[in-house]
Amino acid sequence: MGLALLLVACHHAPRVERAAHDFVIPTAPATMSREAQIDYLADHYWDHFPFADSLALVRADSAAMLRHFAQFAALLSNKPLRRAPMDTLMRRASKSRFTLDYFASLADEVLDNPNAPLRSSELYIPVLEALLRAPYYDAYERIYPEHALQMALKNRLGEPATNFQFRTRAGVEQSLYELQADYTLILFSNPDCAMCAMLKELILHDAEIVELLTNGRLKMLLLYPDEDMKAWRTAKAAEEVWIDACDEQGTIRREELYDLRAIPSLYLLDRQKRVLVKDSTDPREIAAAMR
Repeated sequence: MGLALLLVACHHAPRVERAAHDFVIPTAPATMSREAQIDYLADHYWDHFPFADSLALVRADSAAMLRHFAQFAALLSNKPLRRAPMDTLMRRASKSRFTLDYFASLADEVLDNPNAPLRSSELYIPVLEALLRAPYYDAYERIYPEHALQMALKNRLGEPATNFQFRTRAGVEQSLYELQADYTLILFSNPDCAMCAMLKELILHDAEIVELLTNGRLKMLLLYPDEDMKAWRTAKAAEEVWIDACDEQGTIRREELYDLRAIPSLYLLDRQKRVLVKDSTDPREIAAAMR
């Protein structure tokens, strides 16, 4: 059941509804505002899940659990982003290795999969912290969550973005922090990426983005971060509204300055180069953050 249906249910369903895999999802009081309902459901979604009963997960419908975890993550993605309920969930799931592994696998698919529409390093941080806090794993098993947490903690929302050098098609060497505007939009891209081309088009057809670009409040950096310079040099130049550039030295990849497992990837920065939007593929999210 999607978020919209869930909110409708708040007004028309009984106090609780029975989930497909036999645990009860609380229903927010109908007297609450829509925002309060979302907060309530985020805080109480898993209240009746039997974390101490490992058989509950053995019997669970995996597809239904994945849908419920995605629905829960969608509640947390409501602005502003809310981490606390995810941290609470993972602490409850840490009662046993089996339960923690199960919920971590759901989080991997919903929050960490590069192709997942709800991917979010910010919401994934409490999952990784729970794995590293738990006593169940040896040094080898901790390698992945340790590295993943290190990457997730880079360029976080509200924090200054990592600076880097780039070279434009005109041969100008410049740094990210030299770009002066109210907003800077970085699109990590590569020439043979069909989704990158589609995303560029969507950005240039968003009226709010175009207005900010036209009045000079927004600068857009189209950055190629990979090593094959021939592919970039022979590619068709981007529209003039973009600063079409590459990381000629490969520093971003080599030093893992940004987590670029998924391309395309959008980052929106404010005038002080603080991160407003991280690793997005939605121009509407970008436009909303600049209102």
